[in-house]
Amino acid sequence: MDKLSNLGASCYVTELTERIKAKASPGGSVDGGLEDSIEYLRFFPSFVWTLRDFTLQLKLNGKPITENEYLENALKLKKGDTPDVQLFNLPRKCIRFFFPTRKCLIFDRPTSRKNLHRLEQMEESELEPDFVEQANQFCNYIFWTSKEKTLPGGHVVTGHLLAKLAESYVETICSGKVPCMESSVLALAEMENTAAVEEAVSCYEKLIGQRLSLPTESIQELLGVHAECEKEALQVFMKRAFKDDELRFQIKLMKTLDDRKEEYCRRNEQESSKHCQALLASLSVELEEKVHSWVYSQPNGHKQFVEDLKDVEERYYREPKKGVMAEEALKQFLEGKDAISRAILQSDTALSEKEKQMEEARAQADATQREQEVQQQKQAELEQKKQDQQRSCQENIQQLMLKMKHVHEQILEEHKKMLESRLAVSISREQEALVNEGLQVEAGRMKEDVQDLREKSARVKEFSWTNTAMLLLIACRNYWPQIIEKGVGLFM
Repeated sequence: MDKLSNLGASCYVTELTERIKAKASPGGSVDGGLEDSIEYLRFFPSFVWTLRDFTLQLKLNGKPITENEYLENALKLKKGDTPDVQLFNLPRKCIRFFFPTRKCLIFDRPTSRKNLHRLEQMEESELEPDFVEQANQFCNYIFWTSKEKTLPGGHVVTGHLLAKLAESYVETICSGKVPCMESSVLALAEMENTAAVEEAVSCYEKLIGQRLSLPTESIQELLGVHAECEKEALQVFMKRAFKDDELRFQIKLMKTLDDRKEEYCRRNEQESSKHCQALLASLSVELEEKVHSWVYSQPNGHKQFVEDLKDVEERYYREPKKGVMAEEALKQFLEGKDAISRAILQSDTALSEKEKQMEEARAQADATQREQEVQQQKQAELEQKKQDQQRSCQENIQQLMLKMKHVHEQILEEHKKMLESRLAVSISREQEALVNEGLQVEAGRMKEDVQDLREKSARVKEFSWTNTAMLLLIACRNYWPQIIEKGVGLFM
């Protein structure tokens, strides 16, 4: 009845805490041992023990028992402290401790001995009905109870991540060191978070390339598109990133996207300037021809020049889609005509000296007004960029808080499952069983482990994610000093 001694996997479980560690100590070494191996319960799956070609009777002391009762009886410990008893008890202790949730399933022979040689070619209808039913029960149990592998905090392990974890463990083992699950997860987070930043930036570039057409009519139009693309890119990052406890990668993403925004602002200005310069050149062709033909070098020629220049300006304003550099381009164009205007003015014999002085004063006032309007526009754009940085910081903090709240809930759920569904009930059963078996010391140790887990769960409940959000706000302030004044409002 005791097949456990022949189960090779039990030997592996016996040595597991010496071959792989769950957590790294503050000094960089790894901690472990059965004393603190409660951490392993966060990683281990449920224990499913299948017995093939089962021929024994499911009876104990002449009474029928279930498959699970068969397993629990096989895991009973012996009293005593001799080497043989310790060797007998150790794999059973490990299985009972590391796998509070256990299931035993048995399989009869799939067919008669005379048909075993062609088992691979047999149809399901040819197999023993009891075996087929047992196989279906096994499949249903696995399908309905198995859960996706996750890292602490509920981050789902994809095939790619699982391969990276396996590589990390193998490389560490081959180097003669003891692999540590926590250290491997942190190393994996470094790689995955780097990839998360790259994926988010790529998403941003793709989206803004599709949605943004340069030049834009206003800086606000560009910032609006940027905000939409940044939000979606940040969601991509948040979905993939994990254990970015110091926010290094999120801050890197913030800076990268802000740099991308500034680059698009520069390109927007360049495209607008090129378009406006070409437009003004086209609209002023006739005026330039008159200047070169000396049309304005006659009495009242300056008045005609001013009227023609005003006509160019009015037609320029009527043209749509000039972009953010429309006023600046017009200012530079008109400044380029100041010397010509003064020369025509001075040579105009129809004007008195006083009239010429008054005309110069008017032209200077117009130039001053244009300069003020351009400066006001630039100041308004700077204010809009400042507001966009505040918005960006607020968006980052809000998404960070949502993610951390989700992670916190996942951690609480992990502890709840470990404590209630996997430990509270199962360990109580184990403690009672150990006491009944006369192993009060082991029962006491298991009780201490459960209490330790309860204390850890209580500390997790006290966690406040606003502290980490404050770290991000400080980073925003360092990167964008002008948002300090509204920093408190970001949490409202």
